[in-house]
This record gives sequence, structure tokens and C-alpha cells, in this order.
Amino acid sequence: MKLGIVGLPGVGKTTLYNALTGSRAETGGYGAGNKPNIGQAKVPDERLDWLAEYYKPKKYSPASIDFVDVAGVSKGQGRGNAVLQNIRQTDALVHVVRCFDNASLFPDPADARTDAEDLELELILADIEVVERRLEKAKKNLKGGDKKYRREAEMCEQLLAHLGEGKPARSFPFTDEDRDILQDGGLLSTKPVIYAANLDEDGMANYREHPQFLALSALAAEEGAAVLPVAAKFEEDIMDMDAEDAQMFMEELGLTERGLDRLIKTSYELLGYISFLTAGPDDVHAWTITRGTKAPKAAGKIHSDIERGFIRAEVVAFEDLKACGTMANAKAKGLFRLEGKEYVMKDGDIVNFLFNV
Repeated sequence: MKLGIVGLPGVGKTTLYNALTGSRAETGGYGAGNKPNIGQAKVPDERLDWLAEYYKPKKYSPASIDFVDVAGVSKGQGRGNAVLQNIRQTDALVHVVRCFDNASLFPDPADARTDAEDLELELILADIEVVERRLEKAKKNLKGGDKKYRREAEMCEQLLAHLGEGKPARSFPFTDEDRDILQDGGLLSTKPVIYAANLDEDGMANYREHPQFLALSALAAEEGAAVLPVAAKFEEDIMDMDAEDAQMFMEELGLTERGLDRLIKTSYELLGYISFLTAGPDDVHAWTITRGTKAPKAAGKIHSDIERGFIRAEVVAFEDLKACGTMANAKAKGLFRLEGKEYVMKDGDIVNFLFNV
């Protein structure tokens, strides 16, 4: 999974990026000419921790998420903005929105909804530029006698009219054929969005009543987007603390888990991702797939040969194994199953794939 971190300048994007990835990227002076910050975070998974305790494996392999943090996007720079090119191939956007006041940095009070809408407009402007180029190319090929470009030209004209009204591409009624045409286009305003409402510590302690968080939540509800309260500076400050001290400070804010954990859960839900697990004395491993994936396709995440030679899957649900205590007990209770090619994987399945190539 790859998530792009975007936002207006100074809203705390890189601070959040540092907290998520354990990085030390420069904040404040991060300009548009800089390369994006790219880092990786391991996905916390208590199920994998339990399996590691059970098997004592040589290797521990949690799932991971890549984060791409780009420079702040200033208003009016959507068209021709090279910064935005760096997030075209991400799966979703984490849009950091200022929900705090700081007179030394921002002369005006926070206006989360307006800021969110302003950045969305920049994404739409960047998409207009992409679609205009696609339309020009399609028309040129159509004039050359290649009739297959007729639908692409028609769709691009319709999409340009839609974007021109300030509407994101995600609300355009694409047909399946249209999606195939644009699958390599990297349109920014089609991507799922997680709004990260960046609050200070006081705001985080009472975020459910915070007017800026409520305004951003209302916008997210209208758009079908996700919204998540975060305190990026606080998350960065506790990054180097031991677990006990970090837990104590989190409890003072009424938090039960780190922002990374909450962001991962939100992104998995938004994108329809789940994890299946493989476990043994050599390795305990979490694998990320989309919900609805059948067993052979899931096997292909491990190796293409396993998918190609798939015979069946030996499956036990993690919760069943944990309740039984041992694999032998799970088998004795009939909870260890053999599944075929049509089996749809479930979140937390522990699987051993049988194959023959």
C-alpha cells in the first residue's frame, strides 16, 4: 500500500510523516524544489505478535505501508505543479488539514473546510491539465483514422466539463471502458481521501467537540471520505519514548492507540484491504490483499508459482487458533479446513498453500 501525504504549506504534513515512519525529515523549510520524502512503516498486528510468541520464528515479517510526503501545495499552483506528479501512483491520499491556531505561523484562525476545499481544487486543476493532454492526443489519433479513440475523446470532453465545474473526478460516472482508458492516467481527484485533522494537544483531548474537526467531518461525510483526528506534533514527540511513557502521555489525551495504528486501520477500511497470515518456525508473515480475493490469487502474493500450481489451501482462523491455544487442538475441533480455488479469503486467515508446479 502506498499513501500520499498532501496539504497546504505549514499544516504539519512532514511532522506527521516523521511520526508515522520514524524519520527525521526537515520540517518548516521544505520547499517545492525538494524531492519527496519517502518512508515505510510496519503495520502493527497483534495477531502476528501472538504467532511470533507461539512459533518463535527466525523471521518476523509484518505488512508495510509506504508514505510519500510532498511539499505543501500552494493555492493557484495546481496546473503545472511538479510536486503533485510525485503522488500520482499512490493508492490513496492522506490530506492533512490544519485544525489548530498558531498566530506566529498563521495570521488567520483555522478554517478546515475551506482549506480542504482549496487543496481539492488544486488536485482538480492538475487533473484538467492531464485530461486536456489525453484529449489532444485522442483527437490527433482519431483524425489519423484510428476509430478506437472516439470513445476516449468523447469521455475526455465530458470529464473536462465535469472538472471545470469544480467537481472531482471521483464523482464522474465512469463506465468500465472509461476506467480502462484512464487506468494509467493517475488522476489525483479519483483517489480515496483520508482527511487527517491536525489538532494541537488541547484540541485532541476534546476533538469530538472541536468546531474545526466537526466542519471537516461534515465535508468528509458529504464526499464519502474518511476523517481521522491526529496530533502530529504530539505523535512526533512521543516517537522516541519507551512504550510505558508513551502510553502514559497518550492516556492523558484520552488515546488508546498511536496515530499510526488508527491511520492504518482507516486506510485498510477505505481501500478494502485485509491481511492473511502465514506462520511457522521459519517466518511469521502478514500479507495484504483486497477484500474478496480468492485463495489462488492470494497465493500469488507469496509467489506466482504457488498461484499457478495451486491445489488447495489449509486454513484456520486466527481467533480459532488463539482460542484453542495450539494448532493440534484446532485440528482436533475441526477448525482446520481444506479450501479450494473458489474460497474467498478472510481477514486473519492463517494459511498454508499446497501447490504443484
